[in-house]
Amino acid sequence: MTVAIEKPEKTDAVEKAAPAKSGRKVSRPMVIGAILVVWLVLFALLRGKQTLTLAVADLTDLHRSINDFNDSIGANRNSNPLFLYFFNEIRLVIDNLVTFVQHLISQPSGARPVPQIGWLGVVGLAGFVSWAVGNWKVALLAVAGFTFFGLQGLWQASMDTLALTLSAVFVALLFAIPLGVWAGLSDRFNRIITPFLDFMQTMPTMVYLAPLTLFFLIGGASATIATVIYAAPPTIRITAHAIRNVSKTTVEAADSLGATRRQSLLKVLLPMSKRTVVMGVNQTIMAALAMVTIAALINAPGLGVNVLQALQSLDVGTAFNAGLAIVIMAIVLDRVTTAASARQEHARNSKNRLEKWRTPLLGAGALVTVVLIYLSHTYLWAADFPGDGTVGTHIASATDTAATWVQDNLSGLTNAFRDAITNGLLNPFQTLLTDSPWWLVGAVLVALAVVLGGWKSGITTAVCVGLLVATGVWSDAMTTLASTLVATVLVMILGIVFGVWMGRSMVADRAIRPTLDAAQVMPPFVYLVPFLALFGATRFTAIVAAIVYGAPVAMKIIADGIRAVPETTVEAATSAGCNTWQIITKVQLPMSRSALTLATNQGLIYVLSMVVVGGLVGAGALGYDVVAGFSQGELYGKGLAAGLAIVLLGVMFDRITQAAARRAGA
Repeated sequence: MTVAIEKPEKTDAVEKAAPAKSGRKVSRPMVIGAILVVWLVLFALLRGKQTLTLAVADLTDLHRSINDFNDSIGANRNSNPLFLYFFNEIRLVIDNLVTFVQHLISQPSGARPVPQIGWLGVVGLAGFVSWAVGNWKVALLAVAGFTFFGLQGLWQASMDTLALTLSAVFVALLFAIPLGVWAGLSDRFNRIITPFLDFMQTMPTMVYLAPLTLFFLIGGASATIATVIYAAPPTIRITAHAIRNVSKTTVEAADSLGATRRQSLLKVLLPMSKRTVVMGVNQTIMAALAMVTIAALINAPGLGVNVLQALQSLDVGTAFNAGLAIVIMAIVLDRVTTAASARQEHARNSKNRLEKWRTPLLGAGALVTVVLIYLSHTYLWAADFPGDGTVGTHIASATDTAATWVQDNLSGLTNAFRDAITNGLLNPFQTLLTDSPWWLVGAVLVALAVVLGGWKSGITTAVCVGLLVATGVWSDAMTTLASTLVATVLVMILGIVFGVWMGRSMVADRAIRPTLDAAQVMPPFVYLVPFLALFGATRFTAIVAAIVYGAPVAMKIIADGIRAVPETTVEAATSAGCNTWQIITKVQLPMSRSALTLATNQGLIYVLSMVVVGGLVGAGALGYDVVAGFSQGELYGKGLAAGLAIVLLGVMFDRITQAAARRAGA
C-alpha cells in the first residue's frame, strides 16, 4: 500500500521566526483539548437530561411506520407491478441460480437422494481447477481442505456455503469487471462511481441484510444479492486501478499501429492488467465468503447457520468446529486465486523441466477428474461422504475441554483484564456519551470534525448527527460509538507498537506479516468464537474480537509508512545524536502522520463492523437491535433504523478520518 509522506518539518530557525511575524498560533491539539474540557464541564451540569434513551421493546413513530410499510409490502407482494415484474423476477433468477449450484454440489437433486456431483467428484474438481489456475501445491491444499470438511461432518454445510459464494461471485463479476473497465477508461464515470463504492465499503456486513429482506424476503436469494452488492466494489476498484496504470507508452504504441479502441482494450489493456484484476477477484471472493457466513441471520444455508446457532447457545466447541471449516475454505480460496494471479509470471520465469509437461499432465488430470465426477454421480459411496464426522466431534470436544479449563484456571486473569478495560475505560466513556444531552454530544462531534477534517467534514457530521436523532436509536448509537472508539484506541496502540517494529526491522516484518495476511482472510464471524470461550457472552467479547480484527490492517499501514520515511532523514537524526526512541517519536512517527491517520480510518471501519456483529454475543446496542429485527417481527422497523444508524456512524467516521488524512499528507 502506498502511503503519502508528510513534508519535512520546518527547521528550528523558521519556527522561531514564524511567531514574530504572525503571533502565536493555537495548535490543533489545544483546540481539541478545550472542546473536551467544555464537554466535561457541561456534562457535570446537565448529566441525564435530554439523552433520548429508548427501552429495548419501545418503538418510535418511525419504527412503527417502517413496520407498517413492511406489512404493506408483504400484503401486496404478489399484486404490485413493481414486485411482479421487477423484484420478484430478480429474486426468481437468483434463486434459480443458487438452487442449480446447490443441486450440483450440495443438495439432493430431484428424485436423487444426493447432489449431481458427489464428494469425490467435488474434491477431484477442486484439485484439478486449483492445479490448472495455480500449481500443484495449492491443488494439494484444496484436496486436503475439501476432504477435511467431510471429516468434520460438515460436508453439506460447507458445500452450501461454497454454492452461495460461487453464485454471488459469478453474478458480481458479471457487473464488476465491466464497470471497473469503464471506470478505468472514463474519468467522469470514475468520479461518479467512487462515492458509491466508498459508501458500499464503509457499510458493515450486517447492514446490507435488513433492507434486502424487505424486497426479496429471507433465504438464499436475498443472501446472494446482499453478497453481490457487498463483494463487487473491490473488483471494480482494482480493475479500474489496473486499467489506469497500464503504461501509456504501450497504449500509444498500439494506437500508432492503428488499433481501434476495442482492440486496444482486448489486446493491450486487459492482458496487461490480468494479474491485478485477478487480485481484485480474490478480494471479491473473500468478501463474498464473509457475507455468506453472516447471511445465516436471514436463513442463508451453510456453515454460518452452524456458527450462529452455536453462538446463540454458547456452544463453543460446535462454533469452533464450524468456524474452522470457514477459515479453511477462506484459506483455500485465497491461496488458489493468489496463485492464479502469479501463474503467468511463474510459468515465464520457471526453469522447472516439468513445466513443459504441464499441458499433457493437465490433460491427464482432466481425464481423471471426469472419471471421479462420473463415479460420484453414479455410485452412492462416491457421492455421500463416508464416516460420521468423528474428527469434527473430537475437535468440538477438545475445544469444549480447553474452554472449560480456561474458564476454571484463567478466569481470574481474564476477568481482571476484562474488568480493567471495562471499568477503567469503556464504562466512563460510555457514560459520558449516553448521559450527556444529545445536542451536546452532537455539538462536540461537529466541532471535532471541523478541527480534524475541516468544514466539509463538519457539515457531513452535522447531517449524520441529525439523522441519528431521527432514527430513534440515539442512545444505542452512542453505546456502539463508545465501544468502537475504545476498541480503535487499543487497535492504534497495537498498530503503532508492531507497525513501528515491522517498519524498522525487515526480519520482524517477514515474521509477522504472513500472520497478519492470514488474519485478514478470516471472516469476521469467526473471530467471536475464541473470545467467547475466554470472556463469555459480554460486550467485551465483541470489543476484543474487534481489536484482533482491526489491528492487522493498522499494523501493515503503519509499517509501510515508517518504512517510507527517507533513510537520509533517519541517518541525519542519528548523526545528530538522537537515540532510537527519539528517532521514532521525533522523526519517523511525525513524518508518517498521514499513514497513522489512514490506519485510524481503516481501523475504525473494521472495528465498527465487528462491534456490530458482536450483537450476537451480548454486545447489545445497535448490533442487538439489528439481530432482534430479524427474529422479532414487531422490532423489524427498529432493526432497520439501527442499520441506518450504523451506516451513519460509518460515514461519519470515514469522512472525518479521510479528511484528516488528506490534511496530514498535505
